Amino acid sequence: MFSFLSDLTGKKEEAVTTPTPSTPSTPPAPESPFSPPKAWNAEPMAAPRPETAHDALVVGPPDTDLTAALQGKIIEAIKTVYDPEIPVDIYELGLIYDVIVDASRNVLINMTLTSPACPSAQQLPVEVRNKVKALPEVADAKVEIVWEPAWGKERMSEAAKLTLGFF
Repeated sequence: MFSFLSDLTGKKEEAVTTPTPSTPSTPPAPESPFSPPKAWNAEPMAAPRPETAHDALVVGPPDTDLTAALQGKIIEAIKTVYDPEIPVDIYELGLIYDVIVDASRNVLINMTLTSPACPSAQQLPVEVRNKVKALPEVADAKVEIVWEPAWGKERMSEAAKLTLGFF
C-alpha cells in the first residue's frame, strides 16, 4: 500500500485484506478521552438563549413622516460612532443601510460591517443602538447586521474616500 514506508522503517509491507460488508454501516463514533468534571453543568450551554427586551423589540410598519422627521437626528447620532481602526465614522463608511422609524418611535437600523471577521463586530452595533436610543425622540432602537448587499469601498462617501486617500 505505502511502499515508501517500508523503505523508511525497514519492515516489509504485509497485504491487508478487509472484508467488504454487504450493507453499508456507520462506524462507531470514537470515544473521547475527555470527560468533563462532575462539577460542570453543561445544560445552560445547550439551552436556547433567553430572549431579552432588545430582542423582543418589534418595529412596526414604517411611519414615513416620523422617519423623515427623525432621520436627520438619528444619522447625526450615528455619525458619532467611529470604526476604531479607521478615522472615519461608520455612516460615512457606508455601513448604515436603512433607518426605519415606526409609529411608536421604535427605530430599526440595518447596518453591515466591512468584513464578517471585523474585530469590532460586537462593539459597533451596541454603540449604534445606545447612541440612537439616547435620543429623547426615540422610544427604543434595534440594530440588525445584514450582509446583503455586501459592503464595498464604493459605498463610502466622497469625504470618507478623501480622508482615507482613495482618490
